[in-house]
Amino acid sequence: MKSLDSSASKKADGKAEGAQTAGDNNGFFTPNSKIDFSNVKIEPLFEEAVDFETFSKSDFRAVKVKECVAVPKSKKLLQFTLDDGTGTDRTILSGIHAYYEPEELVGKTLIAITNLPPRAMMGIESCGMLLSAVCEENGEEKLNLLMVDNHIPAGAKLY
Repeated sequence: MKSLDSSASKKADGKAEGAQTAGDNNGFFTPNSKIDFSNVKIEPLFEEAVDFETFSKSDFRAVKVKECVAVPKSKKLLQFTLDDGTGTDRTILSGIHAYYEPEELVGKTLIAITNLPPRAMMGIESCGMLLSAVCEENGEEKLNLLMVDNHIPAGAKLY
C-alpha cells in the first residue's frame, strides 16, 4: 500500500519503513492511538434500510491473491488472479492502482463479493468486486483495501 504519510522515508534497499511481507502479521494493524483521525471525513451513512433477505443474497468470501498485475493501457486497473476456495481461479479487476502496487498484494487475504454478474473492463471479464474502505483526508481521497488475517482460508464465507 502506498503510504498515507507523505513524509514516509524509504530505506536504502528501496523498501518503505515498516513494509510488511505477505505472511508477516507483525504490525499488520496500527493501534488507533497512533493514527491521527482529526482531518478524516467519512461519507454519511445511508438512510435507506436494506432488509435482511436482500443483504443475505450477497456472497462475501475471503480470497487469496495468487497474482496481481497492472492492466496494460490502463492507469487505474489492477488484474487479480484469486483463490476463492473453489479450485478454479477467479479474475477480478479493481481500479486501485493509484493506491497499491501489484507486487504488494500477492499473498494477501482480501474480501470479495463473488456473486456479482461478470463485467467486462478493458476487454477482460471481472467476476466480482474487492471491498475497500474509502474516506477523505485533508481534501484527498484515501482508499484501503480490506485485508484480513492470512490464517483465514480462501473461500471462507463472511456473515
